[in-house]
Amino acid sequence: MTVAATTKMTFEDFLEYSDGTDALYELENGEIIPVSSESDINQRIAMFLVAYFLQIGISYNRLRMKAEIAVHSRQVNVRVPDLMVYSEELAIAMQGATRSLILLDMPPPLLVVEVVNPNQASRDYRYKLTEYAARGIAEYWIVDAIAQKVTVLEWVEGFYEERVYEGEQAIASPIFPNLQLTAAQVLQTC
Repeated sequence: MTVAATTKMTFEDFLEYSDGTDALYELENGEIIPVSSESDINQRIAMFLVAYFLQIGISYNRLRMKAEIAVHSRQVNVRVPDLMVYSEELAIAMQGATRSLILLDMPPPLLVVEVVNPNQASRDYRYKLTEYAARGIAEYWIVDAIAQKVTVLEWVEGFYEERVYEGEQAIASPIFPNLQLTAAQVLQTC
């Protein structure tokens, strides 16, 4: 669903926009798009990953769910991933921020995780992939409960190299070399 607008919204307009609720929106090519409510499965997968990352020693102040990130496309877009892992540098840059929005002049997060919504799979696999690569995000995970796979995209020289994990395959992560996690563990809540 797209909120009707007579003119395209600029990034600056988006920063000022409020509908008087706590609803989250993405900005895509000048249109604001409500962030849909997550399914129970999607929430469980995201929470499992948060708990796992805490367990392996990533500090809580570097983990964010449903934070905003400005990305490049034909114009500046804003995305709201399911989960992000900040670098130490980004965590410091975000201290004291009045809005959980990573601006273009800030360091990118180390990892962005999108849990695929069935009706919006092309956005995660196609559009966001291009935008996150342009933003220089080191790793992008697409967790697809329907297809029962975890796609790990590693940013190499401006493009993502893709590896797909299913079942008991151990997920290899360049930014978390000690990761001991399988696709089945991530998808266990399905």
